[in-house]
Amino acid sequence: MGNGLVVLLLAAFPLMGSPGPATLSTAAIGSAFGIAKGVNYLVGIIAGTTTVLGLIATGVTGLILTQPGLVNAITVLAICYILYLAYKIATAPALSIADKTGKAPSFVSGYLLAVANPKAFAAIGAVYSGSVLIPGDVVLDAAAKLIALTLVIIVVNSAWLVFGSALSSVLSDPRKGHIANMIFALLLIGSVVLAVI
Repeated sequence: MGNGLVVLLLAAFPLMGSPGPATLSTAAIGSAFGIAKGVNYLVGIIAGTTTVLGLIATGVTGLILTQPGLVNAITVLAICYILYLAYKIATAPALSIADKTGKAPSFVSGYLLAVANPKAFAAIGAVYSGSVLIPGDVVLDAAAKLIALTLVIIVVNSAWLVFGSALSSVLSDPRKGHIANMIFALLLIGSVVLAVI
């Protein structure tokens, strides 16, 4: 399992940690609202991404992909939701103001974005199916991959929240903070466009 685990992690961190809707939105929440107010959203992202991992591991994703009408409907809903979240990020006040008045997106917002994130399905699907940790035992192999990839999900998304929050000290000026929020929102929209194309 040692070499297989190293290969899995070497593939998982760059694929799952690269900029995409979940990671960029988590950084944006950290920048706009800080770590303390962003924790609920972060936990939602982690839970939602872990749900995606479970859907891939159990084969449910494969069943969904055989229904083109359902895939199209889910894609449209996901895009609409991510655009809504980009709007919320773009219109969030700078952190110094948000500390007093702003309400960060909730656990449910993070969960829904993670489950609606097309990049998560692609990245996790590639990493999950691209390695075998315990040959000859499908159940133990799946369990080992679930544990390892869940830890990656926690580390990667927590790092993006901290990164975003670190930017907030530079962006506490309302004008700079608003510009940063707009940039994060545009990056979020761009990541969706790239994921869908």
